[in-house]
Amino acid sequence: MARGSRLARVAALGLLGALTLAGCSTPDNLFWRFGWPNGITDQATDMRELWTWTCITALIVGILVWGLIIFAIIRYRKRSDELPKQTAYNLPLEIVYTIIPFIIIAGLFFFTVRTQDRVLARSANPDVTIDVNAFKWNWQFVYPDAKDQNGTPVNTTGTSEEVPILVMPVNRTVRFEVASADVIHSFWVPAFLFKLDVIPGNENGRNNVFQVTARKTGAYVGRCAELCGTYHAFMQFEVRTVTPQQYNAYLAAREKGMDTKHALESIGQSGTAVTTHPFNLPEDYQRSQISTVNPANSGETGGQGNG
Repeated sequence: MARGSRLARVAALGLLGALTLAGCSTPDNLFWRFGWPNGITDQATDMRELWTWTCITALIVGILVWGLIIFAIIRYRKRSDELPKQTAYNLPLEIVYTIIPFIIIAGLFFFTVRTQDRVLARSANPDVTIDVNAFKWNWQFVYPDAKDQNGTPVNTTGTSEEVPILVMPVNRTVRFEVASADVIHSFWVPAFLFKLDVIPGNENGRNNVFQVTARKTGAYVGRCAELCGTYHAFMQFEVRTVTPQQYNAYLAAREKGMDTKHALESIGQSGTAVTTHPFNLPEDYQRSQISTVNPANSGETGGQGNG
């Protein structure tokens, strides 16, 4: 019993130590991510570290359980036909077995809530604010702090022929205020490891707001993650993260009257999306109709031709 109590105490201390270390950073590589995708924001890093330490805790529990099972199989394997000594209960051990799961659950709950608060945190004065307007079935990105020659806020609106590009600076706090003109959409950038439902009629700015701080420049695809109607799959966009200097130059070009394409090209960026492409609605529709034709008909036609 004494040996069992010592083992239980050691296991409890090990688990407590793992949960305590969950607040520490971990290397960002394929091994330590345990299958977690690689994000580009500070918030994505917080989520990755929570995932990593959750996996480590689960592995410790698994190794402990497997070890105890293997130990019991070997130590108490059948040696004769004599019935082993029967133990009705072990109160200290049962108490430990009850406390350890509670510590694990409480620890994971604490660190999950802490990470959630970090991911959803909003600063009172973000460096950049971008309005995201969703509609069936495309996106509009508005930069309220920049005005064109007509005094209208600089904006980019997607069409069936053009994928809208959202330009944002790295190493700056960017606040997104999302809104919907019709049904529920969902603003999703996989590289952010985050999405937010865009609920129509929510004008209080409480639920349709989030912010991120990107750390890597590049081009990243964005999508609507809420089934919103017939052409839901066509609601794609691209996020272009650039340096703060390039971002300022981009807005300056837009203020002078350049469109999105030429303003991006003026700062050395591709003027069109590079991570996705626009859908040709009429052509795609026609192809979908052709694909419904009975393949047997094609076979008969081909057979007659060969004859």
